[in-house]
Formats: sequence, structure tokens, C-alpha cells
Amino acid sequence: MLPTAPFGRTGHQSTRVIFGAAALGAMSPSRAETTLELVHQRGVNHIDTAASYGESEVRLQPWLAQHRAEVFLATKTGDRTAATARASLERSLTRLGVDHVDLIQLHNLVEPDEWETVHAPGGALEALIAARGEGLVRFIGVTGHGIRVAGAHLRSLEQFDYDSVLLPFNFALLDRPDYRRDVDTLLEVCAERNVAVQTIKAIARGRWAADDLAPHRSWYEPLTDPVAFDRAVRYVLSQPGLFLNTTSDATLLSAVFDAAARPTDRPSNDDLRNDIVEQGITPLFDNAELERI
Repeated sequence: MLPTAPFGRTGHQSTRVIFGAAALGAMSPSRAETTLELVHQRGVNHIDTAASYGESEVRLQPWLAQHRAEVFLATKTGDRTAATARASLERSLTRLGVDHVDLIQLHNLVEPDEWETVHAPGGALEALIAARGEGLVRFIGVTGHGIRVAGAHLRSLEQFDYDSVLLPFNFALLDRPDYRRDVDTLLEVCAERNVAVQTIKAIARGRWAADDLAPHRSWYEPLTDPVAFDRAVRYVLSQPGLFLNTTSDATLLSAVFDAAARPTDRPSNDDLRNDIVEQGITPLFDNAELERI
């Protein structure tokens, strides 16, 4: 049984493992159906997709026709102006085959110029607030990648009362003092304001080597060692209130669900540091040449 927790102030008791529907982006309809059946069987009641995830929203549509009432449904827009964000949302609703989503998120809002555009008059946030007033969305969140994301989210929360944030979270990243400082501050603010916190990249081993010929089902190389994989999942879920979004590599879904269903005691720092060495874990982001995905 997967653990659950209140998803911030939304009133939804979400499974702490959220299905990252980027996994559906390049799937055939039949494989997507099989994947969603697994998600359903394991009791996941929260799905996170995005307008930019290939065919993900389209693949979700037939499944949602049968199960919409059973899940908290989130999507994202990467558009920055009101007109384009509204068009993106309407397109997502059509592709998903629904009359509303529970959460719309501003996708990867980190760069200062994009942040200014979103929050200015005529910016994307203006359109999402209007859509919330029309019942097309219930809640509004913000997501991001990179070492600067926690600081960007703090700035966003100062500007607007977002309902959720999403950011990378794993031991290797949090072992950086600068990132840890910003994340700790962000978590304090989110706890005070009951903002839901979603995490990504829990099981990341590093970026793919240029000459690696293995199948790339996600843009980063995941951990495959079972013990290190289990510890990576437990590291996230041992932090009260955090939610773990699954990887776009759907072949690892069962392993994530199995790890999450076991007791989520916090692994020791020594074990986690040993994993960094033994598994060759390297940073996904470094605030320099690796910052953009």
C-alpha cells in the first residue's frame, strides 16, 4: 500500500508517489493503456502531465474517460503570456478530454526574464487566475529545474500565493550547501503556508555519457542497483510531506512503487555517500554548463 498525505491546502489526500505522465509521451496507445493499468492497480491517485510531454495528454484521455473522478489531475504550461497560456490550457483540456484540471503549473519558471513576463500585467499568471475563476482549474502551482530553482520558487511565493511547487530533490543535490540552504528555506515557507511540495529526479544517477548506447527512456541515467535505488526513494519519502514524482522511464515504475510501499525510514548519510561513490552518481545541475536541460 502506497503512503498518502494531504496535498498541501487542496483538500486532496494524494498518494506520496505521483505518476509522472511524461512516461506516456512517446508510448503507443496499447503500452500506455498497460502502464496506466499498473498505476491504477497500485493505487496511485495523482497524475502529473504537461502540454510539452509529447502525446502524454492524448494517451491519458481514454483512461480519464473511465477514471477522472478517482485522481487529482495536474498539467503544466510553458507559455509566459496570458494569451498563449490560455491557449495552452484550453488545448490541454481538449487533449485530456476533461472540463477542468485540478492543478495547472507554470512549467520550469526559473529564468528572471521569464519570471518577470509571467507576473507582469498580460502575463501567464493573469490568465491562470482567470481560468481558476471560471472553474477550468482549481489550483495553481510552479515548477522548475536546476540549482537556482528553490530561490526562484521563494521569489514566486513572495509574488503570488501558489498552491504547489516542484523541484529536484535527491541526496547528491542536497549535499551541496548552497542548494540545501535554499531548499530548507523553501520547505519552511511551504510548511508555514501549507503549500504542497513535489520532488523530481529522486533516482537520478547522472547525465548520460555521450557514448552510452543504452536505451534512453529519460533524459538522465537512472540508478539501477536495487539497494541504492531503494535508498534514493526512501530518502525523499522519509521527509514528511514531500511527494515523489515518478521518472519518465516507465520500466522503473514497479520498482518505485515497491520501494515506496516499504517502511520509509531515512537512510544514513554514510550509506547515501557510499552510493554516490559506488554508483558513480554525478550532478544533474551545477549552476553552470549543466544548468539547462
